[in-house]
Amino acid sequence: MIDIKLIRDNPELVRENIRRKFQDHRLPLVDQALELDRKNRETILAADTLRAKRNSLSKEIGGLMQQGKREEAESIKQQVKAMQDELADLEAREGEYEAQLREVMLQIPQIMDASVPLGKNDQENVEMNRYGEPLVPAFEVPYHVDIMERLSGIDLDSARKTSGSGFYYLLGDVARLHSAVLAYARDFMIDRGFTYVIPPYMIRSEVVTGVMSFAEMENMMYKIEGEDLYLIGTSEHSMIGKFIDTMLSDDQLPQALTSYSPCFRKEVGAHGIEERGVYRIHQFEKQEMIVLCKPEDSMAWYDRLWQNTVDFFRTLDIPVRTLACCTGDLADLKVISCDVEAWSPRQQKYFEVGSCSNLGDAQARRLAIRARDSEGRRFLPHTLNNTVVAPPRMLIAFLENNLQEDGSVRIPEALRPYMGGKERIG
Repeated sequence: MIDIKLIRDNPELVRENIRRKFQDHRLPLVDQALELDRKNRETILAADTLRAKRNSLSKEIGGLMQQGKREEAESIKQQVKAMQDELADLEAREGEYEAQLREVMLQIPQIMDASVPLGKNDQENVEMNRYGEPLVPAFEVPYHVDIMERLSGIDLDSARKTSGSGFYYLLGDVARLHSAVLAYARDFMIDRGFTYVIPPYMIRSEVVTGVMSFAEMENMMYKIEGEDLYLIGTSEHSMIGKFIDTMLSDDQLPQALTSYSPCFRKEVGAHGIEERGVYRIHQFEKQEMIVLCKPEDSMAWYDRLWQNTVDFFRTLDIPVRTLACCTGDLADLKVISCDVEAWSPRQQKYFEVGSCSNLGDAQARRLAIRARDSEGRRFLPHTLNNTVVAPPRMLIAFLENNLQEDGSVRIPEALRPYMGGKERIG
């Protein structure tokens, strides 16, 4: 959510930002916001003027009563009562305008960074860099579920009976590999100076609307029936929510946190759920990075965060690349974002394994997260998030890139301590 002052001062900048996102249907929101803001400010001014007049008349009543001028005092009392009724009406209208304005403002996209490439959808994202040599082995690389089944490591049929499509049982060494990757990711981030956190896995609706757009919420979140609770789609949601309605001091920033959680997603949309695979599923686990920082530091943190993911995957001998998300692919709350994609030897192309985002002050504004500098000046901190690793999707890249011709899977040196010293599974 952007500052209403920006819309007042530079509405054309806001409109141009909407056009760059190819969301022309939202252009009327700017005029709606300006009109509601005008009405709200007029109502506030009228209410303040009326309060001042009422207070002045109230003081007169006491003086008239002391002078014995009861009739005049009673007349003024009637005026004050009428003012109170009018004031109550103005205050009610003020609340209505504020609620309507907030609803409109929540739909106006965040101002994007000037470096975000212009494009209509994810097909127009721009490659930034590649890390590691994307190799294709001389032998055939099977589908990832086939690799897992040959290792007796997955049971999709039983999961389909118990839970439906989009779920799985992981077994044996594959299940151990899944947990090992998460444990290694935890320690990897702790070694880089991040504080490890295990957050709540359910959050209230005011946190949901504070951290994401309505479209994302509708397509992702599972609602707990009969309660004001949602299952988190990523730990970023509860981690940013941790700071709701707080005032941070200058020396409390930055907050650099790494969190583990299960994640639950509807996965509604064009992609859908695979019938036989673990790329897009309803339940998975993830290690995340979250940062709250001073506005002037957020772009440096952004580069640092996505580089952490690149470095992590390279320690596991997985080639990756980074893609700058274009304007049409950028979620409404984001200032800038990039995807980290891992190489798939089977498909001979890259696929997404993580996403890094700088959301500027959008989440802080929605959730009333404030900070105060050493001189007492208030500001809104910037928030950022990035995926460290999210198995089982990451396991696809791991298994394909470390598969050996005999069907076994090599364990890179960095992961061996978490696998009981094993160098291979198979």
